[in-house]
Amino acid sequence: MGKPTGFKEYARETEPYRDAMERLLDFKEIYTEHKEAHLATQGARCMDCGVPFCQSGDGCPVYNLIPEWNDLVYNERWKEALDRLHKTNNFPEFTGRVCPAPCEGACVLGIHEPPVAIKNIECAIIDKGFENGWVVAKPPSIRTGKKVAVVGSGPAGLAAAAELNLKGHQVTVYERDDRIGGLLMYGIPNMKLDKGVVDRRVDLLRQEGVEFVVNANVGGSGDNAVSVQQLLDDNDALLLATGATTPRDLKIPNREGDGVHFAMEFLLKNTRSLLDSNLEDGQYISARDKNVIVIGGGDTGTDCIGTSLRHGCKSLVNFEIMPRPPQERAENNPWPTWPVIFRVDYGHEEAAARDGSDPRVYSISGKEFVRDENGKLLGIKTVEVDSKFQEVPGTEKFWEADLILLSMGFLGPEHYVSEPLGLELDQRSNYKADYDVFKTSAEKVFTAGDCRRGQSLVVRAIDEGRKVAVAIDQYLSD
Repeated sequence: MGKPTGFKEYARETEPYRDAMERLLDFKEIYTEHKEAHLATQGARCMDCGVPFCQSGDGCPVYNLIPEWNDLVYNERWKEALDRLHKTNNFPEFTGRVCPAPCEGACVLGIHEPPVAIKNIECAIIDKGFENGWVVAKPPSIRTGKKVAVVGSGPAGLAAAAELNLKGHQVTVYERDDRIGGLLMYGIPNMKLDKGVVDRRVDLLRQEGVEFVVNANVGGSGDNAVSVQQLLDDNDALLLATGATTPRDLKIPNREGDGVHFAMEFLLKNTRSLLDSNLEDGQYISARDKNVIVIGGGDTGTDCIGTSLRHGCKSLVNFEIMPRPPQERAENNPWPTWPVIFRVDYGHEEAAARDGSDPRVYSISGKEFVRDENGKLLGIKTVEVDSKFQEVPGTEKFWEADLILLSMGFLGPEHYVSEPLGLELDQRSNYKADYDVFKTSAEKVFTAGDCRRGQSLVVRAIDEGRKVAVAIDQYLSD
């Protein structure tokens, strides 16, 4: 423990984002440079608890050794901190940017004071590691002769591929899109996770021996189709890490037609066009000069807000069916559970800076999309709802909109991959497999990540990817 009284002496200070109005002018990352002295002080706030709940079941899903690397950062032993960080997390450069930090919600200091700025410290450790050339490819010394196919290159698939490759198995990752990364590449916008950061890690995995195949639509049809049965026949094990990519729809009158899009379609096309041409090819859904409504909160909703603002939308509103969260933990939301409280994310801050107010409207539900006689979107009719989501009479309202983005979560995986294998599904339509076992109902077939557990966090996907690799390695060794 670097400084036993640090938590008494220093206040929590997180690294600031770039100025909101400045960052709205580009798609560069929103973060500012790390300051070592500041981070050392924040590391000193760690209490070295007898029971570090930050790495418990309510905290970090990959059980990061947080008190250890907090102490090492305080003592300016950054390379050792990086070694401890990589012990449990394959991709801290991803989680250090996009994770909501359940570790901070479970921090013991957070019982009475603001928690340790764990996420900032994690991100700084890995960024410093890359800057100093400490993060290098480490190919396995031997090969087992066993082959594993991984379908899906999101965080679960990449983590599994990394771990299986280190065991000496030959791993090939198949991705249906044109770039590797899955959710990391196209589900999270560039200002939150620069795609150079993703490519950098993928290049390291290539150097270590992992093979990647893009434009491979496993189980699909057309020119890019890849037979899932052929993959199963050609490999000793098959891992499905396809994510939960079936979006929840808003099935109200006049849903069909231009102007209403799923959030992931909006975000994917924007990032692809940004990477291909800096948006000059026009192959994206533009929000420029449009009245935009984002339906649904969460990270994806915030990303739609931030992207629309960068396009130069005319106005922006964000609907949430849930009531506004409290400022502090409610009585039924005690520590160390994740604090369900009111938060201002980067997109909300940007909207407030540009337009003068937070864009969110709570306890509201869509009733009907409104279109003209030619099918053009004019807006949406809504109604307020109470705490039980029952409509409040007399609260109907029309909202003008040229573009409405649906960001209401995901129902589960697309099943055209699993259907040829006859996989058993759970009650929520996910691929059925027990945690820590990850074996599906089909021989040689394993599953991990959102397609097994449902929509969740990047860090939980990494956890499942690491653990399914252990299960597959044991299967191949029997």
